[in-house]
Amino acid sequence: MIGDLLPPGVAWAERFDDEVPGALYPVEEQVVAKAVPKRRREFATGRWCARQALHQLGVPPAPILPAERGAPGWPPGIAGSITHCDGYRAAVVTRLDAYASVGVDAEPDEPLPPGVLEAISLPEERAQLTGRPGRDRLLFCAKESIYKAWFPLARRWLDFTEARVELREGGTFSAEILVDGPVSGFEGRWLTGSGLLLAAVTVPR
Repeated sequence: MIGDLLPPGVAWAERFDDEVPGALYPVEEQVVAKAVPKRRREFATGRWCARQALHQLGVPPAPILPAERGAPGWPPGIAGSITHCDGYRAAVVTRLDAYASVGVDAEPDEPLPPGVLEAISLPEERAQLTGRPGRDRLLFCAKESIYKAWFPLARRWLDFTEARVELREGGTFSAEILVDGPVSGFEGRWLTGSGLLLAAVTVPR
């Protein structure tokens, strides 16, 4: 699924279960040693997907440890993103000489809990959702992918209300960044299927 959103030069891998062999290195096991079983499974499968995607770029397998703000610590010269939700895990990677950053997110295709939309959106974003049931979670998904692409470039937090997102029919979206930073906006793609919402942002050089 995620591959349908990505341009040439971006490698990816995805799983709809956690049946993956030998998923973690000992140093990675230590990261989630005290986590609940669900967190350990999604962490392990996400890392497995990441190594499968890196293999497509010719990058040898190695531990992928959490770095700043918990983002994956990628090998030198690599940009990447990992996502997981119930029933789905995926990773995308690319070389930094091709793309400056990538961000992906997966969410269940169901409405947000009460009160969440107001916390993560601007009034004009909520206005565009009128008459479009179920798009509140898609807005959240798009914003998550934007943050994942933003952070490696800016090295600082981007609040949900600091990016104004326009969702377009046909599977695309755009974002205007409302604070000073290395980029002023992003273009992304989204899709829905198999009970999931997926969003992806790639930042060309």
